[in-house]
This record gives sequence, structure tokens and C-alpha cells, in this order.
Amino acid sequence: MLRELSVQNLALIEDVRVELHSGFCAWTGETGAGKSLLLGALGLLLGERGSAELIRAGADELRVTGRFELSRPEQRAAAAELLQTEFEEDDLILTRRLSRSGRSSALVNDVPVAVSTLRRIGEMLVDVHGQRESYSLLQPAYQLELLDAFGKLTDLRKKYTEKADRVRELRAQFKGLSEVKQARQRELALVRFEREDLDNAKLTPNELPSLVKERERLIHAQSLAKFTSGVAARLSDDDGAVAEVLGRLLKESLKWSSFDPKLAEVSQRLDALRPEIEDLADTCRDLAERFEADPDRLEEVEKRIALLKKLQARYGKTPDELLAYRDTLDAKETELQKQEDDLSGIDTRLRSAYAEMKDAAVTLSKGRAKVAKRLAADAQKHLADLGMPKAKLDAAIELITLPEDPMAEDVPATGIDQLELILTANPGEPARPLRKVASGGELSRTMLALKTVLAAHDPVRTLVVFDEIDANVGGRLGDVLGQKLSTLGQSHQVLCVTHLPQVASYATYQWTIRKESTTKRTATTITQLLTEEARVEELAMMLRGESRSETTRKEAAEMLRAAELQRAG
Repeated sequence: MLRELSVQNLALIEDVRVELHSGFCAWTGETGAGKSLLLGALGLLLGERGSAELIRAGADELRVTGRFELSRPEQRAAAAELLQTEFEEDDLILTRRLSRSGRSSALVNDVPVAVSTLRRIGEMLVDVHGQRESYSLLQPAYQLELLDAFGKLTDLRKKYTEKADRVRELRAQFKGLSEVKQARQRELALVRFEREDLDNAKLTPNELPSLVKERERLIHAQSLAKFTSGVAARLSDDDGAVAEVLGRLLKESLKWSSFDPKLAEVSQRLDALRPEIEDLADTCRDLAERFEADPDRLEEVEKRIALLKKLQARYGKTPDELLAYRDTLDAKETELQKQEDDLSGIDTRLRSAYAEMKDAAVTLSKGRAKVAKRLAADAQKHLADLGMPKAKLDAAIELITLPEDPMAEDVPATGIDQLELILTANPGEPARPLRKVASGGELSRTMLALKTVLAAHDPVRTLVVFDEIDANVGGRLGDVLGQKLSTLGQSHQVLCVTHLPQVASYATYQWTIRKESTTKRTATTITQLLTEEARVEELAMMLRGESRSETTRKEAAEMLRAAELQRAG
């Protein structure tokens, strides 16, 4: 509910602060005193467009602040979702500023927000009915929400919403996978080509360096064979070879070794060289045979090296790096194929979820069709009490045809029904959607009738504002209006600007709005009437104006007592 409204520098209002209460609150006062200005200030606070012309003469900025108390968990949850923040306290403080330059700013709990955010908060918390813009109840989506609450269809609505959310989720996944399908298929084909290409190459670790060395050996095979065979000959095979010379030296050393121990050591060392020389000669003979020229093998090695270098150029990786890269291709193909399979699977799941959503929408729609006429009929009974006995209120539901393709159109947020409340105010007049009814009085009374029926079904929008609900209404009907506003005040905070004392007498709280003038300035004031005497005086003023008498005061006192008895009973 709105606990406090503070207004500075709005036209005739210099600085006004009013503390409000729960229940039925009435604002009364003479015409032109500023009642509409205060409602206009509330409208600015709730996101209506403003103009620099509204700023009080001599001031640079107008400011409106409202403190809302979110006493219900549903309100706090709705506000937290809208503002994407948690609330540690129950207060929601809205501020709207408008400078003479035309610049507008908005704050929520001292945090700057867009003016559109104020509008969304206003639509969430407040119903405003009168000559100015009407909020929630004129919005077909909100009418549908209340119809579901009225008909106890919230579980069916929740089921549809869950199914619709699932369809949207699968749609997003399907769209994401579909958008990259061609690229993914190209990548999958490339992965498979590369895997086959590398598998055909039959790469082995450290292959290229080994082949390069082998190629060098093959190119120089004749020279290597000549060298190694020459070494073997010089060591052992030729006349005068090292082995032969070593044998002679060893024989002579043995002859002289008895003359000196050192010579014996020389003899031993010469003898030790013989097996090494023979072994080295054998090794060189073997190498000479190995280093035989092999043109076929050289050609084979050259081709293999060329292939490895071609792969290296193609992939930008060395052959050893390609071995590691090949190991990643299987996993990559598995992932890409999984995405392809997922696309097919999501398509199947999407179609199944879409069918379930359509079934839930049909079930919800049937339930709405059963209760829509009852809602209109119940509200129409109240219209008769409110001086519109010939009015006809109807609830028209138009069905949305969902396409067969689950990706074809947006998923409806609230089902396949489009609800429109239709009012025929008087016989012979055309039936009009409620949002297009021109008469502020008729619209306000229709809103009051609907609010009376739906009072128990809206835990979030607990402030209802009525302006000119008593337009073209006499005293007898004013009494009925007062009773219904009082009844609505038991579940909602009702703020009503009224000229009828019969309506004002039923208010739980009453304020008077006055225009006070001095030689220099004129200003609007608002004062709560805290005593019975003050309320009687205000009601007498509303009855007879300045010509009120003691008889008028007695009539006002009786009117106030009768209203109190009616509220108590």
C-alpha cells in the first residue's frame, strides 16, 4: 500500500506531504483546489509523462516521492523479480524528478532507474481509474490473469507456463544448433578427411629425422662402402696391414721383455690391441657390405620424406605433432556427431513438448471458457447497484491458432486465449472493449464492480485509485458507491477523489484539499480530518457549501453515523 506521498513544486502545490492508511481513503475539497494535481503527482510517480509546464512558478524542479509498503510476500516477490534485486525491508521508495529543462529522472530506493521502470512498478502495484490513463484492469493480459485466479485455474495456468518455458528452452537449443549446422557439417567432413589422411600416412614417432639420415647414407653409400672396406684392408687384409705389423712388433717385444719389466708391459699392451684391431676390421667389413648402393630404397625414402613434408605444409605441424593431433580427431568427431544427433533429438523432444504445451493450453482454455461468463455476470450485478442497470458486461475470448511447426511463431505467454471485457453501457449504444470506454464515470464504476468481484484474487495490486467515480451520480447512488468502496477497502487500499458526501462518509479515513491564497502566492494544502467534528464539518461543506447550517451539520453527522453502522454491520 502507499504509506506516504510527498510532492514539491507541482503547479499550485509548493510542499505537501500526506501519510496514508489502509482501507478506504477519501480525498475531498472544493473544485479547483488541487485534488487532480495530487492524483497527477501520483501518476508522475507511476511513470506517466511529465512536462516542464507542471513545475511551480519560481522553482527549477518538481519532485514526487512515494513510500510503498510491500506487506505481502507476493508483492515482495513480484518487485524482486521486476527489479532483479532482493528486498531486506518492506519499503519501496519511488522518486520522480522533472527539471525545467525537461529532463526527467527516477529512483527506486535511491537507485537510479528508467522512468519506464516506474511505469512497470505502477502497473504491478496500482490500479488507477478515471479520466487519466487506467492501468492493470484495462490490460487484457491482466484481465486474463485475474480470470484464472477467479476461476481457480492457477494450477492449470502454471502447468501451461511450465510447458511453454520448456518449449522456449528447446527452441533456443534447436536454433543454436541449427544456426551452425552447415559449419558443423563442414567441420565434421574435414575431421573425417583428416583422420583418414593421417591414418593412410601411417606415421611413426621420430620418423622424419630417421629418414633424412637414411637418405644421406643411401646417397653416399658407395663412398661409405669404399671407406669402410679400405679401413678393413688397412687394418687386417692387405700386405703390411696394421694387424701384420702389430704381430711383428709383439713378437719382438716378447724377445726383449725379459730385460726390463716396462718392456713386458709394452708387450702386454701390444697383445691387447690385437683383438680390438681384428674386431674393428670385422665391423668395417660388415659396414662395407651394408653400404651397398640401393637406388630403389633411396627412391622410396625420397618419396616418404616428400609425403611427410607435404603433410607438414598442409597441417602446419611436424609429423610428430601430427601424431598427437590425430589422437584428438576421434574425440572431436564424437562431439560434432553428438551435436548432430542432439539436433535430431532436440527436434523430436521439441515436437513432443510442443504437443504437450498445446494440450495444456486447450485444457486451460476450456476452464477459462467456463468461468469467463460467470465473471462478467457477477460484475454486471454490481453494475446494476452502481446506477448502470441496463449495462451489459461480457467476456469475449478469442482463440489463438497455434501453428503445426513448433518453430513457426512466438510461444504465447498465457495460453491460446485472448480475453476482452466488452461493455454496453446503455441500450442502443455499441458494445465497446472496456479499454475503449470513453466515459470516465462509467469506466470507474465498471472497474469498481470488477474489483469487488475480484477483490480476493489479487494479492499484488492492493492500491486502487478512483477519480470521478461519482461523475453524474446522485445522492442515493452515492450511498451505494460508498458501501462498495468500503467493502473493497477491507482487502485493498482504496484512494478515491470524490465530490459526494455520501461516498466520503463511508471512508475509513478522510482528507480535505484546500487552496490557500496570500497576497503573493496561492498554494494547495491537504489535511487529514482526525476528529468526528472535522469530518462532519467537511461533509456539511460538501452538502451545502458556505450556506451550510446547523441542520446541515446534523444531516452530515447522521450520514457519518449511518455509514459507520453500515461498515460495522
